Amino acid sequence: MSKEWFKFQEVICDYFKSIGAEAKTNVSVQGVRTSHDIDILVKTKFLGEDLLWIIEAKKWKEKVNKLHVLALRTIVEDIGADRGFIVSEAGFQKGAVEAAKSTNIKLKTFDELKLNTKELIEDEILKTYKKRVELLEIRYWSHSKRIRQKYGLRNEIYEMPPNFSGQILLSTIEASILAAEKKEYPINLETYLIEKTGELIANNFQQLINWLNINLNYLDEKIIQAEIEMIKNNDFNPVLHYRRDNTWKDFKDFQIDFLYKKAKKV
Repeated sequence: MSKEWFKFQEVICDYFKSIGAEAKTNVSVQGVRTSHDIDILVKTKFLGEDLLWIIEAKKWKEKVNKLHVLALRTIVEDIGADRGFIVSEAGFQKGAVEAAKSTNIKLKTFDELKLNTKELIEDEILKTYKKRVELLEIRYWSHSKRIRQKYGLRNEIYEMPPNFSGQILLSTIEASILAAEKKEYPINLETYLIEKTGELIANNFQQLINWLNINLNYLDEKIIQAEIEMIKNNDFNPVLHYRRDNTWKDFKDFQIDFLYKKAKKV
């Protein structure tokens, strides 16, 4: 092991540690068929979801060839890793680039790796928020229109501007996540509701996450408070399954598309 390669490997490992991941160098991992020597093994977790990445550090003067990509693909498959990265300062041959296309193997310089993993981490975080939105949708739509109106979860159709609408807030949240997935900042977060909380614009990922936390908690609290009153009045009769007929889905998709276009206009 050359001194330069060892240092390169440790710098990459330290980077992953700096973003909160568990990272180790020179690890032997047992796969389904055989054991493998890994330059850098990265483990991390996002709200209960485990991620395993393999990093190969190539401190070479020549470009990485196709055989090295194929070898890493085999290792990733054998140990069940989510992704594999080859980090090379010299670059990659055309055959290597072709072999990595449409696979979970990524070919990067160290600077590209840092940018790419930041985006990957953001994408994984957004997935957890999409799941949380889905669970809130199930609860919100489990109550009839009449009940939602009666307990303040939905505005009357003639209210302009509306005081509060869980449907509008949920659609704005979904549109903002869609814009974030496409990295289209700044994001317009205006709901045009009288009841609102948080900033009206997210200029970056962290600002959006802050807004999502505030508004998802706010909606969760609104639904809980409404459901407590429903129980008191014997009105609590939710239909707890995710039923979307085509008419509702088409309308919802249209609404999210409209709000997504609004989110891009600041």
